[in-house]
Parts: sequence; C-alpha cells; structure tokens
Amino acid sequence: MAEDFDLESLIHVEQTFFDSGYQDGYDHGRIHGLIEGRALGREKGFEMWEELGYYEGFSLTWKATYAAQGRDDDRAANHIRHLLDLISKFPRVNPSASDTSSEMDIPKLFRQIRSRYKALCSTLGVQPSLRAAREGDSPREEHAPGVDDMENGSSNSVENRESSSETRRSELLRYACCQSYS
Repeated sequence: MAEDFDLESLIHVEQTFFDSGYQDGYDHGRIHGLIEGRALGREKGFEMWEELGYYEGFSLTWKATYAAQGRDDDRAANHIRHLLDLISKFPRVNPSASDTSSEMDIPKLFRQIRSRYKALCSTLGVQPSLRAAREGDSPREEHAPGVDDMENGSSNSVENRESSSETRRSELLRYACCQSYS
C-alpha cells in the first residue's frame, strides 16, 4: 500500500496546477487577442482608407478643375500629381508579417501623404480638414474656399483667398446657427 502512494508527486502539486492554469489562460488569451486584434485592425484600416479616399477625391477634383482651365504647369498641379502618386503607392492589401520582401513603412508613407495634402491646400488657399462623414450630412457642407474662384477663372491672389475665406467663415456660422436650432 505504501508503494501505491508517491510522496514525490505531492511536492510539486502547486507548481503543476499553476502550470496547467497558466497554459489554459495563455491559450484563451491568444484566441481572444486574435479576435480583438482583427476587429481593431479592421476599424483602424477603415479610418485610414476613409482619410486616403478623401485626399484622393480632393486631388482628383482639383486636377479636373485645372485640366478644364488648361493649367498643368502650376505649382498646385505639381502637388496634385505628387499626392496622387503617393496615394497610388499605398498598399491595397494587408502585407503579411512573414513576407519580408515588402519593407514598406506605412506610417511614414501616411505622414508624407498628409504633408503633401497640407502643401496642396496651402497652395490652393483652402483650409485643410478631414471630417468623418456622419449620417444626414449633405454635400453642400463640404464646399471649400477658393473653389468658386478657380471655376470662374479668377486669379488665386491673396485678396481672393482672404475674401473667399471670409465668405466661408460666414457660411459656416450661418450653418452652425441653423443646425443648433433644428
């Protein structure tokens, strides 16, 4: 009877239960970490692409405006070309962690795109902004200062930008007042 009972196994009982619990918790955390990480990645990826889509649409609109006016050698046209080129370099698929052939620095590229967008806005005399779309917003609210000046063929002088900026401020104030009462 004494041979059936092993005292040596009692010495490590606490460590055995600790190791078993640790392994169960690790496996459980790994599963839930993957699920949570995938959801967070999807959310952040959507936010990044929403911002890139805004920049691309903004650039294409101004590119079409400049093409209609025949102004291809302007500084703003150069910024538009560079911005669209940077956006086209942004990866369209999620790079695999095991794929070492793609050593793209996505945050650096994103910073370059934002910088080029701000430079373009500065050249055009437009206030740079990105506002996430909300349900019920109308396209009228997205009017940028300087658009009317470009479509009418007016020069993009400091006076035009200042008056356009003042007009934009008054439109925003009127809109904000109307929205607060509705």
